[in-house]
Amino acid sequence: MRSKPIKILFFLAYFTCINFLFSQQNFHRLFEKKIKNSYSQFTSEVNFNKAQSFFFKKNWDSTLVYSMKQLSSGKKISELDNYCHFFRGVSFKEKRILNEAKNSFHKISKEFQFYKTTKNFLGQIALEQNEFQKAINYFTEFENLDETNSFNIKKGELNHNLGICYLHLNDYEKAEFYLLKGTKIQEKEKDTILLIGAYGDIANLYYNQYKDNLAIPYFEKAYQLSKKIKRYDLKKTSALNMAVVEENKKNLEKSLFYRKEAEKWNDSLTDQNKIWALANVEKKFAVRQKQKEIEVLQVKNEIRETQRNGLFIIALLLLIIFGIWLYFYLQKIKKNKIILTQKENLDELNATKDKLFSIVSHDLRASVNTLKSSNSKLLLHLKSNNYEELDGLLHKNAVVANSTYNLLDNLLNWANQQTNQIYFQKESLHLFSVIKQVEYNYKPLVLEKNIELKIEIDKNTFVFMDLESLKIILRNLLDNSLKFTNEKGIISIYTKDYDLKYVQLIIEDTGTGMSEEVIKELLQESTQLAKKFNKEAIGTGLGMQLCKSMLLKNEGKINIESQEGIGTKIILFLPKYMPNE
Repeated sequence: MRSKPIKILFFLAYFTCINFLFSQQNFHRLFEKKIKNSYSQFTSEVNFNKAQSFFFKKNWDSTLVYSMKQLSSGKKISELDNYCHFFRGVSFKEKRILNEAKNSFHKISKEFQFYKTTKNFLGQIALEQNEFQKAINYFTEFENLDETNSFNIKKGELNHNLGICYLHLNDYEKAEFYLLKGTKIQEKEKDTILLIGAYGDIANLYYNQYKDNLAIPYFEKAYQLSKKIKRYDLKKTSALNMAVVEENKKNLEKSLFYRKEAEKWNDSLTDQNKIWALANVEKKFAVRQKQKEIEVLQVKNEIRETQRNGLFIIALLLLIIFGIWLYFYLQKIKKNKIILTQKENLDELNATKDKLFSIVSHDLRASVNTLKSSNSKLLLHLKSNNYEELDGLLHKNAVVANSTYNLLDNLLNWANQQTNQIYFQKESLHLFSVIKQVEYNYKPLVLEKNIELKIEIDKNTFVFMDLESLKIILRNLLDNSLKFTNEKGIISIYTKDYDLKYVQLIIEDTGTGMSEEVIKELLQESTQLAKKFNKEAIGTGLGMQLCKSMLLKNEGKINIESQEGIGTKIILFLPKYMPNE
């Protein structure tokens, strides 16, 4: 008998299903286009325009605020009201306030173009609140819709939801029909996260009926797919399911292996939650500080207002009524502008902070995990006196530590630049001397990789730039060349006289090179961080972003020439020093 393990396994599989079925999905383009058409028709409705803007940015709190302002404006426009109720329903649903979400969805009229989308959301809420028969009534309305419908209703998810409902109602025959049907559609769409839950639920369906020969292959499929994603919760659940399966098969060794793996993913999930919790605390603290500043400003404004009222009463007795009205009106506009400006500044600070925490939580965690894994191997090889492996692991740790240090240095420079804390002063700089200073810091790495570094700089060349920003540019570009140049490669740094205004500084290597697509991505004008093109390297493109920003501030330019497998040539156009400057 295995009744107790079955219940445990069912809980884990169902938890996985709930975790992904109600995640936010991208709305169909037709819906977004319709919203934008409404925007053009009602340009005078400021609150509606802000509500729809925040809605597509997934800023649910601001969406709720401005959609309620639109509804409270007293202007009864049926189409806009439907959109506002829809915005509020989705926002409450994403914030897990399900009863409020239902109330908002129920206020939408049947004439609304996306009424079917609303009914689908109500079905999802009913399923999450364990009202399975009610959920079935909603979902069966859409069984005959084709896959290309314009209501953001995906047939794979729809069938899967129906299967989950029947599974909880113990109607195994219908549950099997809908789960298998939904899984076939999701396999065509190749949505890995959805498939993990789908396979888990099908396996659970069979396992609950003692059809182990049908259930176990699906558990194995879910486990194998979980290895390809970065969702620690799904990895943990899949591993625990396999542990229970092996335990029921009396294979305790394999069961112990899977349980250890689940504990590892649970530790990673805990670390991730701690990082985001810290970020959330910091963000709330910043909001509270700003709120206190606003309160202080409001007190000062009230004091100033009282003083001015007294002066107006004494000096303008004949115009007292008109003067007081005008004064209060102007004060209201002034305070609104102050509050709006402060909110925009706060949003920018929060956005910058979110980016920094995102980088720290993803890239630094990857490097720390690498060091943890490597240190574990070091201990094993130390016990076995395997000095050859120890030497290799120590070199690997040194490379990871150096890359992590460079990332932190770039993060600090980027953060200072975003908050305007970098001291900037252009002056005459001897280019050869600056390059030799930067070269000195990289000599150990050059010798370690046995790379030939050629420096052929005209010693009479002077540039007119800020010293620290020039060093940041050179360090990042030289670091990239060393990172992507194999052992016994060549890196050449030389100058060319371009014209009267610029001198060309060229950093050329025989490394792995880049495609035209990567070059275009790196050179495009953008304030966003570039994506990571080398999965083995630590970084986010922050270094190249800093280089472009520093060059722009120094009135310089950059160009890249590269071929995959041959090498890369970075061409910097640095402003010359003119004696009359």
